Amino acid sequence: GRHGAVGLEPAGSPMIVCKFGGTSVGDSAAIARTVGIVRSKLEREPVVVVSALAGTTNRLIELAEHAAKGDLIVALAICEELRARHLATITELIGDHASHDDVAAETGAMFDELAHLAEALSVLAHLTPRSHDAVASMGERLSAPIVAAAMAKAGLPAVFVDARRVMITSEDFGRGEPLTDDIAIACRAALAPLLREGKVPVLGGYIGSTRAGVTTTLGRGGSDYSASLFGAAMDAEAIEIWTDVDGMLTADPRVVSGAQLIGHIRFDEAAELANFGAKVLHPSTIAPAVKKGIPVFVFNSRKPEGTGTRITFDAPRTPVRAIAGKTRTVVVKIRSPRMLATPGANADAKVKHWLE
Repeated sequence: GRHGAVGLEPAGSPMIVCKFGGTSVGDSAAIARTVGIVRSKLEREPVVVVSALAGTTNRLIELAEHAAKGDLIVALAICEELRARHLATITELIGDHASHDDVAAETGAMFDELAHLAEALSVLAHLTPRSHDAVASMGERLSAPIVAAAMAKAGLPAVFVDARRVMITSEDFGRGEPLTDDIAIACRAALAPLLREGKVPVLGGYIGSTRAGVTTTLGRGGSDYSASLFGAAMDAEAIEIWTDVDGMLTADPRVVSGAQLIGHIRFDEAAELANFGAKVLHPSTIAPAVKKGIPVFVFNSRKPEGTGTRITFDAPRTPVRAIAGKTRTVVVKIRSPRMLATPGANADAKVKHWLE
């Protein structure tokens, strides 16, 4: 059975975590679909975790790299491109809502901060892991308030919560190690009261902070990891990963036209598929929830009526669950007679040099 995290009092009736990836918050139309999905989940007390707007994190990393190389003009151009995109999204979503001016002003202030970071990096001419996280975290710092405001405009009781208050990590910048006891305490303080009041907390995935309050990130795929960690801390009823595919399939649909949706799959099978190239999600990012017996679902935000894929520790066994494949792979098979009864002769350094 499932049990609460250390030091965590139950948050009330069972709740769920809904994570929306970059394509699910890619633009104003996608965010509007996301709002509709969350509206349909209100009775289940959702906590919403969002990624950066699609493509934003890659551009932020490019900005940091250009700035550190001294290409400040290019870095600032990326900053202004992202500023224009986010402000346009805000106008499209909440242009006539009372929250517009506040959200736009806060967004503008964050881009001013980003521009100052770029200038500092260009002076230092060096990109440290800590400064990399300061820049890379901006995508989720920007997207979560926008999504929360869009939900509020649509009549949902959404409240933005800075994920850095809740996702407490080690000081391993770029790959912060979650401090689960700290996260549980922070969830009890910051999220549980909101759920009891009927609110919908909206947080950015991927980002966190050290105990001293310095911004960190969990590494790529971190939004799934955030959702799983929050779900484990809150003893969630389920974790829902909303993405742009129907779920996990029996084969790559680009190769096998008749690929079918896998309705239920074991965690170890999903991990094996991921190791062989399935890119829907990496199971290590959802391990905290699955280890506590919390099922994880993968749904398509463009087809919210779909059944998706459920990932648990147990699923009905089948002879073959799925087939994974890798392209552009060459297999070299070498055979030779045993050399004077000496096993492993082909592994001799001279032979390896010859093979190279």
